Amino acid sequence: MTYLKLFFVFFKVGLFSFGGGYAILPLMQHEVVDVNKWISFHEFMEIVAVSQITPGPISINLATHVGYRIAQTMGSTIATFSVVLPSIIIMTIIVVFLKKFSNLPVVKRTFAALRITVVGLILAAAVALFVKDNFIDYRSYIIFASVLIGGLVFKIGSISLIISSGLAGLLLYYIS
Repeated sequence: MTYLKLFFVFFKVGLFSFGGGYAILPLMQHEVVDVNKWISFHEFMEIVAVSQITPGPISINLATHVGYRIAQTMGSTIATFSVVLPSIIIMTIIVVFLKKFSNLPVVKRTFAALRITVVGLILAAAVALFVKDNFIDYRSYIIFASVLIGGLVFKIGSISLIISSGLAGLLLYYIS
């Protein structure tokens, strides 16, 4: 029963999440933390952090890690497969029909609406990452502000920001 529920939950997440990995965060959090209560919000945010620094798409990394927490290797396999299956199905249909119908006004308006939806989902994910539980103390705010300024103002690459913030975290938390 757990495997079947895992399949349907992650299939639904994959089916209704548009816009990539960060857009999937609110829906996955809702299903995994709020509805099914498989893991806590704190555990979910830890998985998000690990998924961001793990190579590959964040949505697949999230599904794999959450699936493993729920039902070990078989759980991670089912969660990963079921979260990508809707994309495979949808892309197959789009490839077959889009070329034929791409110039229709209704198709153009639909894709414009989807772009706006994706922006909203990404903003919802950003707000969820801002929840108080993610900031332990003033040092975590310092690291956050440094990474934000480094990325937005000084255009420092994400790899450098990840490594430097990890080192800063080690220094700030082990020195005190």
